[in-house]
Amino acid sequence: MKKINSILEKWDPIIGLEVHAQLSTKTKMFCGCINKYGDFPNKNTCPTCLGLPGALPVVNKIAIDYAIKLGLSVGSNITKFSRFARKNYFYPDLTKGYQISQYDEPICEGGKIIIRCNDQIKSIELTRIHLEEDAGKSIHSNNNLGTEVDFNRCGVPLVEIVSEPVIKSGEEAKSYLTRLKQILEYLDICDCNLEKGNLRCDANVSIRPKGQKEFGTKTELKNMNSFRGVERGINSEIERQAEILNNGGKINQVTLLWNEVDQVAEVMRSKEDAHDYRYFPDPDLVPISLEDNDIKKIKSDLIELPFDKEQRFVSEYKIPLKDALILSSDINLSIYYENSISEGANPKVAANWIIGEILSIVNESDLEISSFPISPKRFSELLDCLSLELINASTAKEVLRKMLINNFTAKEIIENENLAQVSDENQLSNVVKTIIKEYPEEVEKYKAGKKTLFGFFMGKVMQTLKGKSNPKILKNILIEILEN
Repeated sequence: MKKINSILEKWDPIIGLEVHAQLSTKTKMFCGCINKYGDFPNKNTCPTCLGLPGALPVVNKIAIDYAIKLGLSVGSNITKFSRFARKNYFYPDLTKGYQISQYDEPICEGGKIIIRCNDQIKSIELTRIHLEEDAGKSIHSNNNLGTEVDFNRCGVPLVEIVSEPVIKSGEEAKSYLTRLKQILEYLDICDCNLEKGNLRCDANVSIRPKGQKEFGTKTELKNMNSFRGVERGINSEIERQAEILNNGGKINQVTLLWNEVDQVAEVMRSKEDAHDYRYFPDPDLVPISLEDNDIKKIKSDLIELPFDKEQRFVSEYKIPLKDALILSSDINLSIYYENSISEGANPKVAANWIIGEILSIVNESDLEISSFPISPKRFSELLDCLSLELINASTAKEVLRKMLINNFTAKEIIENENLAQVSDENQLSNVVKTIIKEYPEEVEKYKAGKKTLFGFFMGKVMQTLKGKSNPKILKNILIEILEN
């Protein structure tokens, strides 16, 4: 990071991201084959997605709706007339010899994504969002069989989200991708699993001297399989270009592959320009023509997005921003939180318990919050028992764990297992006196000034009462008896 900071004193990075997101439609972009990851190779194929002679594509309307939904959510201008084009190139996993994409007439233009990075808010402007189909998958074997090709992915619908070159660092790029992933998940249009290739990112990187308006020569960085990998890859490429220019060299326009193991970018080929792909309108597909009502209908179903939710949680529920960021990071988590409040939970207490205890259980058990067995109603009843001082915080955690394995309410568990906290002053006073008599040496040390022993006595009393004592009342009684 220190090296990057020193580079930024002299050089100005210019970064644009191209993100491909697989749309979670039931069928593929131009045929009726199922859109499913992990099936037996080449199972989900047909003459259309294999590009066999005479097969004609038909566009998937749901994929169009999903693209419009994304565009409206990020403030894009929805193009009422757009069309598909053929992007011509040869690769073994591209059976037709071209990819159906959109070129000069995309379905969405402009828009922005708001990110938080280093405690700053920044808008990352978008150039466009367009629809296209995915290619197959080449599998380079280590069993002397050469390269095998799985065409199941051929024709899977994609949206490509292209940012303006306004990103300034690997850290900003990571924040942008994190926010984009949240938006796609909120809209429920992409599974966003990077390991499965649902979300893939290429980065165009260049640097220029501070104060210069003209862009430098850009390179394209591919094969970054995690958001952390994107951050590292971009920073590495900034460092590489700065070193070349500082030594009087010249940047060549190339495509690089990021090697995560060795943490280095390796040149793959010279970078293609648009004219290399020989784009032209696809003659087999009619243009997409949208009416105002088509757009209005989708717009009416839009939901509150993460940035707005974060802001509202802070202002409405008076919780810290760091808590709001966690609670709004997952739409199902935010729903659980707000449903708990609707059931009567205190917003601040609910936030602390969800972030601290519930997420801990979810992570330990490899659960999804959407399938968490304790409903917001039962959870809010537990917090109610805590606020009424029927139990203390330690016992509440115990009760929460017990609620996972049955359908009893918190009150029923407390009553059935005799977990109610001891608040009777006489009972607590008698236990304290008994403990003090057992440890006369510790009492003398406490009176001599070793006040840290107070915790020792608190622990002994809590142990005797099996953690069920009221800590506030116990503390006052213990202080009074020890001091006198």
